[in-house]
Amino acid sequence: MDTFAKADFSVIGQPLQRKEDQRLITGNGRFTDDFSLPGQTIAAIVRSPYPHARIRSIDASAALAMPGVLGVFTGKDVLADGLKPIPHDPIPKTKYDMKLAGPGGTPIFIGPHLLLPADKARHVGEAIAMVVAETDAQAQDAAAVVVVDYEELPFVLDQRDAVVDGAAQLWDEAANNVLVDTMFGDKAATDRAFAGADHIVTMEFHVPRVTAVTMEPRAALGSYDKKTGLWEVVVGGGGAVRQKSELAFVLGIEPEKLRVMTYDVGGNFGAKNRVYVEYGLVLWASHKIGRPVKYTATRSECFLTDYQGRDLATKIELALRKDGKFLALRSDNISNVGARCVSLSPLGKGSGLITGSYDIPVATLRARAVFTNTMPTQAYRSSGRPEVNFAIERLIDTAAKELRIDRIALRRKNLVRPKAMPYTNAVGATYDSGEYEAQLDLSLEISDWKGFARRKREAARRGKLLGQGLSHYVESSIGTPKERAEITVLPEGRVRVIIGTQPSGQGHETSFAQVIAELLHVNVDLVDIVMGDTKVVRLGGGTHSGRSMRHAGTVMSKASGELIGKAKAVFAHIHQVDETSVSFEDGRFGSPGTNQSLDFLELAREAARHKLPINLKDGLAVVTDNEMHEPVFPNGCASCEVEVDPETGWIDITRYSAVDDVGRCINPLIVHGQTHGGIAQGVGQAMWELFEIDPVSGQPLAGSFMDYGMPRADNMPSFRTEIAQVLSPTNPLGIKAGGEGGTTPALAVIVNALVDALKDYGVRDIQMPTTPYRIWRIINEAKRKSA
Repeated sequence: MDTFAKADFSVIGQPLQRKEDQRLITGNGRFTDDFSLPGQTIAAIVRSPYPHARIRSIDASAALAMPGVLGVFTGKDVLADGLKPIPHDPIPKTKYDMKLAGPGGTPIFIGPHLLLPADKARHVGEAIAMVVAETDAQAQDAAAVVVVDYEELPFVLDQRDAVVDGAAQLWDEAANNVLVDTMFGDKAATDRAFAGADHIVTMEFHVPRVTAVTMEPRAALGSYDKKTGLWEVVVGGGGAVRQKSELAFVLGIEPEKLRVMTYDVGGNFGAKNRVYVEYGLVLWASHKIGRPVKYTATRSECFLTDYQGRDLATKIELALRKDGKFLALRSDNISNVGARCVSLSPLGKGSGLITGSYDIPVATLRARAVFTNTMPTQAYRSSGRPEVNFAIERLIDTAAKELRIDRIALRRKNLVRPKAMPYTNAVGATYDSGEYEAQLDLSLEISDWKGFARRKREAARRGKLLGQGLSHYVESSIGTPKERAEITVLPEGRVRVIIGTQPSGQGHETSFAQVIAELLHVNVDLVDIVMGDTKVVRLGGGTHSGRSMRHAGTVMSKASGELIGKAKAVFAHIHQVDETSVSFEDGRFGSPGTNQSLDFLELAREAARHKLPINLKDGLAVVTDNEMHEPVFPNGCASCEVEVDPETGWIDITRYSAVDDVGRCINPLIVHGQTHGGIAQGVGQAMWELFEIDPVSGQPLAGSFMDYGMPRADNMPSFRTEIAQVLSPTNPLGIKAGGEGGTTPALAVIVNALVDALKDYGVRDIQMPTTPYRIWRIINEAKRKSA
């Protein structure tokens, strides 16, 4: 039986200011581009200008003759050196993930991802060759004269087009470009429920493609030491341990020969969690030329070639009784994975949540993943959940309008009740805990939902249209199941914790320290969290899927329990008392057989002065592994009001409120900040962000901030946010997750509000992003038709 340390929650739950902020805001961060090495060289990438083209030949002679050029490397060189494809392993591995499969139950073909392709380019911006030179200017100039002879090929960009007979094929191994085709639910029962329904609502949506736009462009600095045979790379990623094993596989070396260092990460949101070709390229090139090689992407390269997010097409149907009771749901979801499959998390996570927060007795889902000539997609913040939440919440608003039922009453009638928890939904996902109606009620209260009519009249007097939107949500947090914590209480009076999950801005140095301080009864300022360097971090799952605090909190609780047990043995040995007589109360060790009372730090100093037996020779130190497969299901409710100028289509968000059940909240200051950022990210997609690709040429149209709309301080309102804490029974601290709840409902909240604002124009739905130009066109088209 696992022993977990007990907490009294005097430090956990406090809004402590982040330890790391002083370092970060004073320019003392350790971001990837801050690192340089003696003799360092610079890499530039030759990228495909075509969405689909055969590589006939590459002529690098002119580039190699230019000043400062040290090498030009191509896909043929990759094959000649025996480099392997990146082993992305996109299929989730926990016991409770939705089990995806290829067509007819076949194994899933993901499309080999070599560092440089030798056969074809499969999307605009794909790396075709790498130039290494003494300076950035020399590398860029040389890359510009590398001549690639391409044979243009037919291409396909939209997943709905890709599955049609006769569409351009990316891989011979994937007929009709389909790599996943899986059915979930009870089709026969669903069909019967639809046959007996009083009303059926059907809608189709495309949640378009966006990109993460991280503050620091992705970068990598690789070096190979010929004397020691050791390889090192500094990258800004989300999982150093995983990236170490994958890069070692690519290079064909033992993992012990490779050190991956990930310190401060200038933004991630999932985009940096998987290996990029440049990470392997700088290591390989360093081995080839005998000097360190550095690559830093330009902002335009990031727009073209960062792993992107969303891009789900869905057709969804809801069957209802005339009184509004939900009877059944049918959905057909097609995920666009791009030219290669990097992650199936968006499709898998979304598949388990198609029924949302609602008690829908039966459902059927067809889940497909499709190759297209676009950049691969990845698990972008809240991975797959905003897309399916958007579909169900838009469907419910539409159903309410068609049935002439109040949309709040319709939701209230169908929400899963607390007494039903744990609740298994119609496609097999089991929600651990939640009080959904309570979160709905709190959301209505803090948003002053009842005061909307008055505000709408006031807006009308100014010639504006006011709309009100709401979205309930439930999302899942699973993530890589294994995690490790190494805790050492040092004689000099500090506690060092080595942990495998790592931050990309979430404040782990503070919140993780709070957990340790609580469990060991030490001052939080004396706890040092060590992460991100595989020289010391040997196991861990990184940060993704809202897993960090839950997995770290659980393994730290387990490790603390083991450490307390070991500390009792140390105390007993030093004071020559029976170990069973030693207690740990209020942060101090003692025994009736002695008048001594020591806290952890005092005991560590005392232990350092004694010769301990072999089983205690490491002193107050433990290494603890944990494997946790159980998912948790954060949930909540968000609402907003938008004001539309019918003359220009301009939109102002005048109110936005959010209630999020995160389970146990470790640091509310950090969680509120995460909620604010999550809202901005979701609202950004709903209103401005779009990675648009020209359907005729296949060329991306978003290559800079001139082309890509972003949320900014001047277009975001003040937020009203509340944290609910319904504890999860799946882990000792009751944690769910707090990093993604702001994003999950935001798409539906904005579109529901805009459809409400434009309801007098006969609007049933609005495609995202809901730009002023799109709104202006909708209004004027409605006016033209009515005239």
